[in-house]
Amino acid sequence: MSVFSGMSRPMKAAGVVLIGVAIIAAVIGGVSALSGDGSNEAGPSGTPSSPGTTTGSQPPSGTTSTPPQSTTSPASTTPPSPTSPAPGQPTSGQPGQPGDQQTSNKWVTVRVFNNSTIKGLADRAAEDFRGSGWNVNEVSNYSQGVIPTTTAFYRPGTDEEAAAKQLAQEFGIKAEPRFPGIESATPGVIVIVTKEYESGHKGS
Repeated sequence: MSVFSGMSRPMKAAGVVLIGVAIIAAVIGGVSALSGDGSNEAGPSGTPSSPGTTTGSQPPSGTTSTPPQSTTSPASTTPPSPTSPAPGQPTSGQPGQPGDQQTSNKWVTVRVFNNSTIKGLADRAAEDFRGSGWNVNEVSNYSQGVIPTTTAFYRPGTDEEAAAKQLAQEFGIKAEPRFPGIESATPGVIVIVTKEYESGHKGS
């Protein structure tokens, strides 16, 4: 029996162990190689953004976010200016403005009646009154009695009173309250002219 024959069993056992180690190493190496290739070729996670877009709620760099401005104007606090009366309308009389009151008086209706034998005397008086701006709308005769002198009659407490007094002062005649015979007559100043009106207003 040779020396080598005595050593064959231990060597065979060692060789089997080495072969096993080599197989295990080969298996581990193959697994490592496979896992390493996968990690090297994997792309970045997530989806890339399109050009010109931004992600999240923040505005792009270099721009500022401006809140919308209100377009509603504040309510005007300037008080409205007082309106003027429409053209052509008579102005009401105010204290301290006698001219306005006198103009207003001439809007009162005036009716003229002839109480004389002079034909057309009431028409002549009506023309005089109209020429001065008075509102004469009736001319007729009065034959229910004799009136002493030309007079402008009015209903007390109405606008006829101021109008009759102004008319009387302007034409030099009398102004008196209505008497019983004409108390219920149509509203307005009643002027009854007598014969002295002609002599007192010749050429007028």
